[in-house]
Amino acid sequence: MKSTVEHLSPTRVKLAVEVPFDELKPNFDRAYKKIAQQVRIPGFRPGKAPARILDQRLGRGVVLEEVVNEAVPAKYGEAVSEAEVQPLGQPDIEVTEIEDGDKLAFTAEVDVRPEFTVPDYASIAVEVDDAEVTDDDVDDQLKGLQARFGTLTGVERAVQSGDFVVIDLSATVDGEAVEEAQTTGMSHEVGSGQLIEGLDEALEGMSAGETKQFTTKLVAGDHAGKDAEVTVSVQTVKERQLPDADDEFAQLASEFDTLDELKDDLRTRYSRVKKMEQGSQARDRVLDALLEAADVPLPESVVQSEVEVRAHEAVHEFDHDEAKLTEYVESQGQTREEFDTELRTNAEQAVKTQLLLDRIADEANVQVEQNELMERIMMQAQRFGVSPEEYIQQAQQANQLGAIFADVRRGKALATVVQAATITGPGGADVDLSELFGTAGEVEGETVDEGTEVAEADTDTSTATDTGDPESPSSQVEVDDTADTEVVGAPDSTSRA
Repeated sequence: MKSTVEHLSPTRVKLAVEVPFDELKPNFDRAYKKIAQQVRIPGFRPGKAPARILDQRLGRGVVLEEVVNEAVPAKYGEAVSEAEVQPLGQPDIEVTEIEDGDKLAFTAEVDVRPEFTVPDYASIAVEVDDAEVTDDDVDDQLKGLQARFGTLTGVERAVQSGDFVVIDLSATVDGEAVEEAQTTGMSHEVGSGQLIEGLDEALEGMSAGETKQFTTKLVAGDHAGKDAEVTVSVQTVKERQLPDADDEFAQLASEFDTLDELKDDLRTRYSRVKKMEQGSQARDRVLDALLEAADVPLPESVVQSEVEVRAHEAVHEFDHDEAKLTEYVESQGQTREEFDTELRTNAEQAVKTQLLLDRIADEANVQVEQNELMERIMMQAQRFGVSPEEYIQQAQQANQLGAIFADVRRGKALATVVQAATITGPGGADVDLSELFGTAGEVEGETVDEGTEVAEADTDTSTATDTGDPESPSSQVEVDDTADTEVVGAPDSTSRA
């Protein structure tokens, strides 16, 4: 077999392959055997008709088609190996010549992983917020704990922010009732912003038994993006009374005997949260700096696949109704063209991120251990509320195990970048994040394994064109701008599309 490679662009190649017929003898043998089992020829048992009889009865073209269908993918794989290129997605193959008894020739165009130079990430320097826990922070945590043990008491006064009210709601658009906006006896915390825009402002100052109307823009349902006239009626008003912050409360709410011991524990816990938030901020800013410094050619087919996945997910939220999506986008002060442009920009950034982290992982020889892969699977299974076994089965069916592997590997690669970068606080002093990310030069081991929880936080794998190859850049990864954390306790690693 002879093959040549032509680089059409930094991200696309064209392979020209020529295969002598003598190399195709095993393919012809299998083709004749397969065809003989599929046809019935008088005088011969199934599968026993000789090749010359099959040629006479069916024509040589049937055999050649079977041989080409089997041989071309295999020979394409061999040509890819010889050319030492890393294809992304499926190739566009064209058979250019079939000379029976002489040769088979075809071309294959395919996007490939581009060659580029990884920036010197040891020169990256970013500043992060202070992780110091103040007395006010501790007081806020204590108040949150007190609120969990608070009691609701009815009051005879106007509604204030922080009160709990029982309300009735209804809404109309152009005089037509909006069914999904009708409710009675709903409990709501005023000031929480959990319901429709403008509700909290309307409630403040109302009393039990009063009704008020206000206008708001609906953000979901059949009338998304339209102005609605909302009517709210207050049934009851209650205020939350907090228990006194004293030793008795500490004994009620915790395993501690004194309030001071409880405060010390809250400070310790919140300090861990602040440190994780600082680590997440360092991760995001280091990645932003890395992407800014890197010049990575983007394979168009991979970008387009990521765009299609994101567009599908966006319109899926509106029952695949493009008009509803457009109406919602416009209600948020953005044109559909601006939305589509932003979607493509984000897709390009996601592809650039995973290509860059894959290259760093290659150069740093980042390895993924079985326990690390299982930890990610268990974390994702918990997030989706299924058992690890069920999640693995679903991932296998969707051909996603390779993408999960790649995600973990990229998280570890990002940890190596953060290790090497210079991280400073607001005053210019160095910030030590070795507890989260390890120290420079550590690629494997327990320290880095712990750090990858931060490095991998808010990453997700979407598979527009995933081929199952653990290192395939067709498995896009996106790194979010924020780390989702509980008020007290360890941060929760969450992913999004």
